[in-house]
Amino acid sequence: MKIANNWTDYKILDMSDGMKVESWNGVILTRPDPQIVWKSKQNEKVWEKSNAVYHRSKSGGGYWEYKKNIQDRWTVNYKDLTFNIKLMGFKHTGLFPEQAVNWDYMIDKIKNSKREIKVLNLFAYTGGATVACAYAGASVVHVDSSKGMIEWAKENIKSSNLEDIYVRFIVDDVIKFVKREIRRGNKYDVIIMDPPSFGRGANKEVWNIENDLYNLVELCSQILSDKPLFFLINSYTTGMSKTVLENILSLTVNKKFKGTITSDEIGLPMENSNLILPCGIYGRWESNE
Repeated sequence: MKIANNWTDYKILDMSDGMKVESWNGVILTRPDPQIVWKSKQNEKVWEKSNAVYHRSKSGGGYWEYKKNIQDRWTVNYKDLTFNIKLMGFKHTGLFPEQAVNWDYMIDKIKNSKREIKVLNLFAYTGGATVACAYAGASVVHVDSSKGMIEWAKENIKSSNLEDIYVRFIVDDVIKFVKREIRRGNKYDVIIMDPPSFGRGANKEVWNIENDLYNLVELCSQILSDKPLFFLINSYTTGMSKTVLENILSLTVNKKFKGTITSDEIGLPMENSNLILPCGIYGRWESNE
């Protein structure tokens, strides 16, 4: 497992019985997580310090209960990157801190390539990967079906002082966008995707990861440049094995460009503990340059 253990502004303070207590640059949040099946609090006092607690509803969804005053938005820093945090419906904050593992990889790989790199970020959300790649000096095309997420990603680019880097933001269905890029002959050195299990595109197109992921990756292999650097797939889909992602990359990208395929879990450590919270998987193809 790759562990995101280089944070200073984010910490898991305790985990027990389906819930975690986190510090987001001093703002304490308590949120549910289905991976936390053990029932053993390590630090009773931190549970009383929460600024806000997210409660699931038995009928679906849920709501935030505000325990203390909390700003509408605030920022967290990861090394030189700055991200805007807001409390959203369905427990989210606009950032997945475990992805720092992948941000570090992207920054290192792009900087060490010593050439101009063009990145396509699909299902790009609030732009964690976009910010990381722009910081490394790459130009980025950022695609998401939600206009609100696009605006949030723009805020993150601005907060990280990366407005001078070329980033093109596009509200679109990713499959339709990739098909147009094939017709236009546009190519990318890096492709990143973080597909949801289910979703809807900009015009209500239906996405199902089991039915659509392989086809999307196969399409994306047609818009890779002659010297692609890496291709990264993240997944939070319950039950999907990292080996599935390896197999997809082997049958698509690696058929055209021989490289190295790896996969792993990613996770977050708990402060003052040896416990690790599993937070998803990735599959990655990379060139051997």
